[in-house]
This record gives sequence, C-alpha cells and structure tokens, in this order.
Amino acid sequence: MVTRRDFLRSSGLFVAGLFAGPAYATMAEPSHKLPFRFGMVTDVHYADVAARGERHYRESLAKMGECIKLMNARKVEFLIELGDFKDQDEPVLEKNTLQYLKTIEKVFGKFKGPRYHVLGNHDMDSISKTQFQSSVRNTGINRESTYYSFDKKGLHLVVLDANYTAGGSDYDHGNFDWRDANIPAAELDWLRTDLESATLPVIVFVHQQLDGDDDHCVRNAERIRQVLQESNKVLAVFQGHKHSGQYSYIENIHYYTLKAMVTGSGGENNSYAIVDVYDDQSIMVTGYRRAESIRMQIPGKTT
Repeated sequence: MVTRRDFLRSSGLFVAGLFAGPAYATMAEPSHKLPFRFGMVTDVHYADVAARGERHYRESLAKMGECIKLMNARKVEFLIELGDFKDQDEPVLEKNTLQYLKTIEKVFGKFKGPRYHVLGNHDMDSISKTQFQSSVRNTGINRESTYYSFDKKGLHLVVLDANYTAGGSDYDHGNFDWRDANIPAAELDWLRTDLESATLPVIVFVHQQLDGDDDHCVRNAERIRQVLQESNKVLAVFQGHKHSGQYSYIENIHYYTLKAMVTGSGGENNSYAIVDVYDDQSIMVTGYRRAESIRMQIPGKTT
C-alpha cells in the first residue's frame, strides 16, 4: 500500500485542511473543464440526546442545516451522505430512533436536488434496513435497494452496502458486531457485473473503509479492491466510518475518508465537502470546516 505521505511526495498533490468558517478553499483550480460537482457528508449521528465524549448528537441538526445551505448555494449536482445518518438513546427506544431519522431526513431533504444515502452500521443499531429505507429517499432508486448505481453527466456512481455479518446476515436492530462488516457474494457479483457494463469512469461510495485491514475496514476489503482494480474504471472511493478521516492511494485508485460531522461542538467543528471531477479525470475535494481538501491527479495525466 502506498502511504498518503509517499503518494503526496511523489505526485505533488496539494492538501489543505480548512479549519475556520464555511469559507471556500483557496486552491488554484485545474485549467481543465469542470463537468461535474457533487456534495458529501458523513457520520451525522443525529439524535436528541446529550453528548457522549466527542460526539455532539444534537448539534448535528444545525451542522446539517449549514451544509445544506452551502450545497444549495453552490448548486451541486447531487448530495450524498456516507452512513451513520442517525443514532439512538441509551437505553434504546425504537420509536425515538425512527423519529431521529425522520427529523434529520427532513433537514437533508431541504437540499434542492437529487440526494442519496449510504447505509452505515449505526443506521441499523435499533431498527432494520427496511425501516431505514422506508424513512429516507434515494432519488430515482428503488426503496428496497441498499446497494445501487446510477449515471450522471459522464460518471457512473456506485453505492455499496457493507452492513452484513460474515455469515451474510443483514445488520438488524443492533444484532451485529460493528467490526464484522462484509460485502456478501451476491453483492460482489452484482458489483463485478455492474462495473463490466459501465461505459463511464466510476466513483464508489461506501461507509466502512476499503483501504486497510483494521477494525474500521470491510473484512473482505482486499477482495473488493481487486474487483475495483480489475475494472480499470474506478477513479476514487469515498468513505465514512473513521471519524478522524483518512486518505490512501492504492493501485491507481484514490480512497478518501471524510471526517465525521458529529465530532466536536460548535460550527467550527462541522465537516462536509464538495467534490469536483474534471474532464481529464482529476478530482478536487474542497473540505469545509474540519474536512480536508485534496487534489487527486490521475497518473499519466496533468492538471
């Protein structure tokens, strides 16, 4: 695995963390045409409960409101959240969990464009996948589909669901170990077929990490990476789950983990990003508040 530091040293990528206000990044944009722009956020963990450690659950409502306001102003093509959209009480009350989900979805729904969800482990901590899917909207996608794909403006977008046990069972009402995340054989076959039929460059979204082997990673991540690499079509994978964020570059694919929205108190500790994809297949992530910015250049191409 090429480390983030090694890759930045060899490719000259510019990386800058933004730590104050929702100001725009001051990176020089590539001279190539900008065909596509979308927004993303992750690990919102909204619940009307007191903070626990660094997780300030109630504040995610206002943080999401700020995110939506900027995404509407920038007129991004779509907005996607990368999992752990809501949280729960202690002790657990299912009816409250469903209400927290509906409350944060209502704010998310103020985005004036297509919106999408990626399932995270906390999304099934006290409800089922069916209950979650019934309370949210993925634009143009069947409500029963927890993994899916769609095309937009010259890109093929793939959403994965790694919330299965090693035995292939769905995460359901907290009956799982969050460290036991897997993409089952049926979904892997679907992914392989979907990539084979794709005629456009691909971007993948998933909650748990695919770029390592620690507790935050999908157990069969190496096998998934092999399928992505063999397609020769995947530009980048965008992930959540690890609240501190992460970046890796493996076999010509960028893996960017967005920092969690729920971490830290106050607007200065918000986190969300806009992704610009250029016609030379380079990508620029502009991070807001705590989120990091990075320009991803495809080997052999120049910006």
